[in-house]
Amino acid sequence: MKLNLHNKCAIITGATQGIGLATAQMLAAEGASVVIAARGRERLDSVIAAIRAAGGQALGVQADIGQEADCARVVQEAFAAFGRVDILVNNAGTSNRGAFESVTDATWQADFDLKLFGAIRLTRLVVPEMRKVGGGRIINITNIGAKQPQAGSMPTSVTRAAGQAMTKALSKEFAADKILVNTVCIGLIRAGQHESKAASTGRNVEDLYADMGKAIPLGRVGLANEVANVITFLASDAASYVTGTSINVDGGTSGVL
Repeated sequence: MKLNLHNKCAIITGATQGIGLATAQMLAAEGASVVIAARGRERLDSVIAAIRAAGGQALGVQADIGQEADCARVVQEAFAAFGRVDILVNNAGTSNRGAFESVTDATWQADFDLKLFGAIRLTRLVVPEMRKVGGGRIINITNIGAKQPQAGSMPTSVTRAAGQAMTKALSKEFAADKILVNTVCIGLIRAGQHESKAASTGRNVEDLYADMGKAIPLGRVGLANEVANVITFLASDAASYVTGTSINVDGGTSGVL
């Protein structure tokens, strides 16, 4: 199946590593112009250079998606560079979790600002541009804890649950505009935060992943590319009748569809 995203422009947040990076590379390979938003300038420049070297069109915007002004600048620079916005992938955020009584107001606020308000602000900014081009795709990255929260999973499970509710509501609100809104709900995926944990404890990262995989029905931790495959499908015309849904990419872990 050729997904053919030529003449489309995609904004991907948190896109210099892990799922965001894999998604940006895959969308670019399918022909989309990609606008990558992330905090770190050096890594941002490296990713942009690699995508361009592979023949893709890419723009890097240094931004903190938890800040309203930065969200506005990302969309402004995307439109200035490519003249349109067709796809938004709200991926920014890490797994921030702890025992309820240990989570401060500041931690709660920072998580909501980055994961929920970042997605709210960017969506509000891109929807008028998507209407101008006859439709679009909004893909929110959440996790299976949003559907099946565990003890010690806050604030992430709560902010991700809010993201799921927003996805469903927006899918109905924007359906008439041909703007399709879905969420990819991830389980354990190989990521920099796990590798940092292994390094900090002096543990071999493959041993860590092997232990993590024991609790997963498929017996392993997922790959960023496996998530990017689903995101890219949802961004394409192949998913033209898919909206308001949540797709688990978790190796079978979640007990909730």
